[in-house]
Amino acid sequence: MSLHFKYTPLTFLKDLNQIKVQVKNTIILGYFYNRNQKVVKLKNLIEGTQYGYNASAMPSGRNKFLRISDITDGEVNWDTVPFCDCSDEKTYLLQKNDLLIARTGGTTGKSFLIDTPPSNAIYAGYLIRIRANELSEPRFLNLFLNSYAYWSQVLSLNKGDFRPSVNATKLKNLVLPNCTLQEQNDAIKIANGETVDGYEELIQQIKQTLLEFDNCQEVINEYKSQKQLITQLKQSILQEAIQGKLTAEWRTARQAQEPPLEDASELLKRIKAEKAQLVKEKKIKKEKPLPPITEEEIPFELPEGWVWCRLGDITTYGSSEKLDSSDIQSDTWVLDLEDIEKESSKIIQTKCFKERPSLSTKSVFKKGWVLYSKLRPYLDKVVVAPNDGVCTTEILPLPIYSDLNPKFLMFTMKSKHFLQYVNSKVGGMKMPRLGTNDGKLALLPIASVSEQQEIVKKVETLMQHCEALEKEIENSEANAQMLMQSVLKEAFEGEVKKEMV
Repeated sequence: MSLHFKYTPLTFLKDLNQIKVQVKNTIILGYFYNRNQKVVKLKNLIEGTQYGYNASAMPSGRNKFLRISDITDGEVNWDTVPFCDCSDEKTYLLQKNDLLIARTGGTTGKSFLIDTPPSNAIYAGYLIRIRANELSEPRFLNLFLNSYAYWSQVLSLNKGDFRPSVNATKLKNLVLPNCTLQEQNDAIKIANGETVDGYEELIQQIKQTLLEFDNCQEVINEYKSQKQLITQLKQSILQEAIQGKLTAEWRTARQAQEPPLEDASELLKRIKAEKAQLVKEKKIKKEKPLPPITEEEIPFELPEGWVWCRLGDITTYGSSEKLDSSDIQSDTWVLDLEDIEKESSKIIQTKCFKERPSLSTKSVFKKGWVLYSKLRPYLDKVVVAPNDGVCTTEILPLPIYSDLNPKFLMFTMKSKHFLQYVNSKVGGMKMPRLGTNDGKLALLPIASVSEQQEIVKKVETLMQHCEALEKEIENSEANAQMLMQSVLKEAFEGEVKKEMV
């Protein structure tokens, strides 16, 4: 049997102090592993395992009914724990020093040491209870369950599993350093920050490692702050673009030239005429007129020659052509939400229908149209289609009429102004969506065609600089993460590369 010590970030463990507890516990276990050169299976240190009681939670009843969801950040608020009526209290009754372990779900392997349970409290079916036997201290077992010596094994058992789980058999076969009861108590004291004679080297190693961990984390946090600043800078660029501030000097220079700049209202007239012609040809449906824009709605002043319009005025919002799966060709591009990177709006993968067969109806789009995700719009997924294709109905294809610049429309819909409007209108808690009527009513600033082209050019150039800077920051952050991994690897392993039998 061998024991492995490896730092692995846990998605549900974000509090730095809790992470440092795991680091400290791992160093302690590594120390005793090296000193004793022996391991023991968990089954030899516990009385056994017991799965929880299966029942539905109730607002009142005889028994407090502890579930995985009631354990938050290593604590339980018993006042909010629901009830049930258990028909077998003797089997499931919680006692002081019981250890509960989540056996499935996103927190698989997470544990909780029971301190002072209410009278008649029991635990739910997705938890496994273990109890220390005469060879072990429950707080030492808890130390192990909150270490990377434990997590390395749990994650290894679930490697490649879509739905991770830990059952009683897996738990029993986990290994930890074989320590006497005195050593277990010493380990508990050291973990609690007490000074214990004879362990000066271990205590110093813990202090040094945690100091280096803090230093690495400080550097990582600084890089994360820099990335947030880049995100804010991108938003500022887009906001200044749609307010005409990026092209103020260009406009001044252009006004002295011939021919004069066309007023954006002329573009709106052409779009209206084109849509009217398509209605006449029965290629699109006639839409109800949208309400006029009031002064109260206007969020900021526009440069001369710009105009406000509604999104429903310049495109056909929410009424795209649909195709049944039986009518989709095998080589047709199928775009799904997961193919678009949030915020950056980059298309990160392309798949055709034969690679992504589906029975659901799809929306049709053409090259050059703007594609907008109405589901979870705060993820800011807006792209210009590089080719023809079909997409999930959660993505709205927005046709481009007349000579409106599709990238200008995309940048406008990615701006802070548009995102704030959308976030004020979305409905649904779990699956928030922008409603069709609210989408049509969204207010957008429109510039002349020539100024749109200039804005797109300037925004693309500035965004390239931002992305280059972002890449440098990401590389630096990755190096800092590698340094932290190196620090922890040295602290955890030391001589722990030996394999014990």
